[in-house]
Amino acid sequence: MAKNLTNCNLKEFMTQTRLIKHYVEKWLKDTDIMNIRKNLPEIPDDASDEERKELLTEQGMKNASAIFDAILDEHPDETVELIALLCFVPFNEIEEHPMTYYMESITEMLNDKTVWDFFISLAVAARRIGITQG
Repeated sequence: MAKNLTNCNLKEFMTQTRLIKHYVEKWLKDTDIMNIRKNLPEIPDDASDEERKELLTEQGMKNASAIFDAILDEHPDETVELIALLCFVPFNEIEEHPMTYYMESITEMLNDKTVWDFFISLAVAARRIGITQG
């Protein structure tokens, strides 16, 4: 299994988390994901609850597609580098590992409650002290 945030020691976790944080800030700005996700549909004043729900679902799908376009088509190199950071792989060694190496590691992290809880706690704390906006 690839090294990742779920199976490293505390010092490695803190160091890598800092690197990831800085990279994600730039990646989010470059890909414009935070603005894409805010796109809302025009909802007529007389729309029923079901129509509102349908319009919001449709827009959500459009937003998701636009996000995938941004990260996979417009900024693939940056997205690959972010995945490498999550797996502790130096940028100059990215091509040395098969795709499955990265996907297994990402899946392990996504399924780890402790890692999720840590990042959720950081996000909540940052909002409470005014570091980020919702």
